[in-house]
Amino acid sequence: MTVEEKQTFITHMEELRRAIIISVTAIVVGACVAFYYNEAILAVIVSPLSALQETLIVTSVTEAFFVKIKLALYAGFVLAFPIVVWAVWRFIKPGLYPHERKYVYILLPVTVLLFAGGVLFAYFGILPLVLNFFIYIAGENLETFFKIDQYVSFVTAFTIPFGLVFELPVLVFFLTKIGVIKPDWMAKNRKYALLAIVVIAAALTPGPDPISQLMMAVPVYFLYEVSIWVSRWAAKGRTRQSEIGGDDGQAT
Repeated sequence: MTVEEKQTFITHMEELRRAIIISVTAIVVGACVAFYYNEAILAVIVSPLSALQETLIVTSVTEAFFVKIKLALYAGFVLAFPIVVWAVWRFIKPGLYPHERKYVYILLPVTVLLFAGGVLFAYFGILPLVLNFFIYIAGENLETFFKIDQYVSFVTAFTIPFGLVFELPVLVFFLTKIGVIKPDWMAKNRKYALLAIVVIAAALTPGPDPISQLMMAVPVYFLYEVSIWVSRWAAKGRTRQSEIGGDDGQAT
């Protein structure tokens, strides 16, 4: 490794360290802000259960405190997510061509919106149905009480993965642009993708029940179909870019 290569490597490591520091700092600051407003955040978290007229209980001396710490960290990650995305973009920007940066400028807000959309979809659309199902299964002969610690863990483990898997179209766009995947390959392997989605849904959902797994698998498969169209669009753009590059090479 030459001296210039070593300097380049050290520079990349410094940029990576700076991106990690920015991301961690943003999450910590977001967690501190969330902890200050923990009562309001907790009210939002428990509102789907309160709407079903169910009761939350605390069963240990320290449970409420650690629940608020855990909730602050989760909320801090959600609040800091745009900054984390920006820090990652800042790190990879020097290695991108101008036309690639143009796509990133478009996809950065899309990434944030998809994450927020996934979390909100899970919270408003899926979570009430799942809670109602579990309460219905308990039946009339059992009086249900939910531990606050387990409930908060369930909600966060249910909603945040939705935000992450909603990033699938963005991931597919980039993988198509760099030539890792092709739209025809995605369309041909639908059945394997469906199997993988079911397995991932089983791993990410907080409970072993098939209902919550199905609730995650169905929208994710829909996103897979959307991603095929995104891949086709990205592939067309990549082909045009190659043709332009080829014409330039012939002219030179």
